[in-house]
Amino acid sequence: MKSLILQTATRALLPLLLLFSLFILLRGHNEPGGGFIGGLLAAGGLSLYTLAYDARAALRLVRIDPRVLIGIGLLASAVSGCVALFKGLPFATGVWGAKPVPGIGKVSTVLLFDVGVYVVVLGTTLLIILTLANPEEEL
Repeated sequence: MKSLILQTATRALLPLLLLFSLFILLRGHNEPGGGFIGGLLAAGGLSLYTLAYDARAALRLVRIDPRVLIGIGLLASAVSGCVALFKGLPFATGVWGAKPVPGIGKVSTVLLFDVGVYVVVLGTTLLIILTLANPEEEL
């Protein structure tokens, strides 16, 4: 049986960890932080959920296969680099939007790249954690 105290604490901490990971992601293209650290924070929160409940419950919570997350993140990162090519600039040159978005600032390809890294790190870490937590079953 899993610990009731850990389960209760996880229900309170998981939303806070996910919200903080998004904060770190969004501030990362202007200040320290970004997709890698934000993805690790989100994966840490979901790892805590895996410890409190089990791997199947965590996979039901995420609702997307971690391998699909990795592919989506790689695609987003690749697209962020190709945007500059359409403007006649070298690959992966930062391109910014004209108007700032409240709370985020100017949206750019740098942010899209960070989101891709966030999703890749989240998917990779989840795949490792869920495989280690439930090695006899395939995810």
